[in-house]
Amino acid sequence: MLTSVVDWVVNLMEVLGAPGVGIAILLENLFPPIPSEVVLPLAGFTAARGDLNVIAAFVWATAGSVIGAHLLYWVGAAIGANRLRRIADWMWLVEPEDVDKSLEWFDNHGQWSIFFGRFIPGIRSLISIPAGIDRMNLVSFGLMTTAGSAIWNAALIAAGWWLGDRYHLVEEYIGRYSDIIYIVIALVIVGVIIVLLRRKRNRKKAGPQSDHPSDHQADTSDTTR
Repeated sequence: MLTSVVDWVVNLMEVLGAPGVGIAILLENLFPPIPSEVVLPLAGFTAARGDLNVIAAFVWATAGSVIGAHLLYWVGAAIGANRLRRIADWMWLVEPEDVDKSLEWFDNHGQWSIFFGRFIPGIRSLISIPAGIDRMNLVSFGLMTTAGSAIWNAALIAAGWWLGDRYHLVEEYIGRYSDIIYIVIALVIVGVIIVLLRRKRNRKKAGPQSDHPSDHQADTSDTTR
């Protein structure tokens, strides 16, 4: 698959030049299996050979990142907090009030989550969806997305330029970094499941309860946030 991605990106850059890099990164945001850690170092290597303008590649890559992030933002906005509460009420272990707590956390830390999330493979694209669900201020979202994406894109393009025909090493080292991130995420998920199971067990011990307090909030409009 990786060879196919490289061949496709090479063809795209040969036909379109720097805009081809932007299109590849736009699609990478929407379809994470297309790895930016392959696309961008390859763009840097191509620029080092004189076949691509490095500044144009950086600008187009960042534009692709920002456009892709905004598309996913609007996916989150279309889902909306109310629909998410209904889904949570239907799911095992999760309750509508958990959605409210998550959105409250995002209200307090959302901007920096967007910024630092752009450096985490697998998360860098998906972080835009909760921002849309929370209806995060679009100016703040745009600024943090642009800043984080610009740093990430510049670093990978520069690495490809510096490494030359060894640009594939970037993907290898980022792959190791990604493995560590995924292990941490898996541990966090296990921890959350344990907490939710304990909550369910404690509530069973306390006896049957009436409706969840947040059930009465499910019909609240997203615009009140």
